[in-house]
Amino acid sequence: MRLILASTSPRRQELLTLLGLPFDVVAPPFVERVMPNVSAEQQVIEFATGKARSCVKHCPAALILGSDTLISLGSDVLGKPVDLADAASMLRRMAGQRHKIFTAVALVGSETESCEVQTATVLVTMKPLNEEALAAYLRTEDSLGKAGAYSIQGGGAELIERIEGDYTAAVGFPLRIVAEMLSRRGMACPIDINQLYARKPYPNWARFNS
Repeated sequence: MRLILASTSPRRQELLTLLGLPFDVVAPPFVERVMPNVSAEQQVIEFATGKARSCVKHCPAALILGSDTLISLGSDVLGKPVDLADAASMLRRMAGQRHKIFTAVALVGSETESCEVQTATVLVTMKPLNEEALAAYLRTEDSLGKAGAYSIQGGGAELIERIEGDYTAAVGFPLRIVAEMLSRRGMACPIDINQLYARKPYPNWARFNS
């Protein structure tokens, strides 16, 4: 059976590649709009499901994976910054604080009624604010296009003190959950998922003892 990743995210593509399964990438026509008064967890579920379902009619007889990631800082939901000034504002708010990363994965079968959704939560503690380090990170423009304005797999790792949870979920695609979901649909991964997590073959994965 054909496997489709309904995402244009290079990070999700890189992570899915680690499972050793052939797959195709399709840009989902679904448009996500972050709502400030709806929980981050609820929204990532809706977004992941929407992305996967939006590709069904274009990819018949395929398994389709959709995923989304949002950050919750207290009662506030943080998506992707609109520009570097917005990114700076987000990162200053999170400095010295703990926030939660919610990543949802939806798996849709060949029929739209067949959909499984799983969510992973990661607790992240940020380092106290260091304006010099923040300015240096913002100059890389790595903040753009990332939920919460940082990438744990990139230079944003310098701003993080520790994480509690699955590192791959913090990047945006929880591999253990994905492998289990695919296995239940009869698509077993050719790699040993426990060995993969022991090797941590992705940038900055070994840096965080999660």
